[in-house]
Amino acid sequence: MTFIDILFPLIFVVTCGFVAARIRFISGAQLDGIRVYIFNLAVPVLLFLSMFRADLSQVASASLLLAFYLPVVVLYLLVLVLLRVRFNLSMSDAALSALNSTYSNTVVVGLPVILAALGEQAAAMVFMIIPLHSAVLFSLTFVLARKANGGLEWLKPLFLNPVVLSISLGLVANLMSLSLPALLLSGMEWFAQPAIAGALFVLGASLVQYGFRPVWYPALMLSVVKLLLLPLCVYLTATLLALEPLQRQVVTLMSAAPLGVNAYLVARQLGVQQAISAGSVVLSTLLSVVSLSLWLAILSI
Repeated sequence: MTFIDILFPLIFVVTCGFVAARIRFISGAQLDGIRVYIFNLAVPVLLFLSMFRADLSQVASASLLLAFYLPVVVLYLLVLVLLRVRFNLSMSDAALSALNSTYSNTVVVGLPVILAALGEQAAAMVFMIIPLHSAVLFSLTFVLARKANGGLEWLKPLFLNPVVLSISLGLVANLMSLSLPALLLSGMEWFAQPAIAGALFVLGASLVQYGFRPVWYPALMLSVVKLLLLPLCVYLTATLLALEPLQRQVVTLMSAAPLGVNAYLVARQLGVQQAISAGSVVLSTLLSVVSLSLWLAILSI
């Protein structure tokens, strides 16, 4: 399986959404209806199922998790502070940009690339990282973005937002070892199936609404941080922690995956940086064909 095999479906669906909106095949009202279903229903159900089924018993290697999450969180905070102090962005805008520079498409891109390059023996390590990925970065972003409102208003997204709520409920159900009826789970799977494709389609259509030209530069800068600086930090951290070669390769490639489409979902939920987030997902996905090849070459030395 080549990078083109992995990335072409993503690019194809985004392009279809862009063309459909460009030629007015779908109206603005129709697009809004699709957004509501995808981002408020299908994606949350998908996130719930992912957390509910995650094998949390495998999340046991502290050094592996530290090698991935320590540089991710540190770089997130550094980008946040830089944008707040140097560019005087609001807390919400800075938090979303920090998310755009650190959140990886671990499932759609990262996992297939790692399995194709390193084999099935790497799968267990991948599934140790994935369960906490969205929970950590999404919760951090919602807390920082909403806390700026003052009072206790910033706590509401942790309980009422569909993304955080679905992840939290899935985690609780997993920890409590709840047994859900097979028919219910089957129905939820059908409900969630359009989530990824639908999100990519809406993202492409949104590029027509927002325009890519005004945001290409910030999208490029965030993509450079995401595709080059973050994997470098993860690689160095894994080396300092003396991880085995295969472990070091896994965490580096996971962090080198392009920006995940769910970051755009968070941007829409918060109502900030939507154009930049959409542009960053598309641009980082295109550039990852080159950057992932580069990282694979480096890791093979």
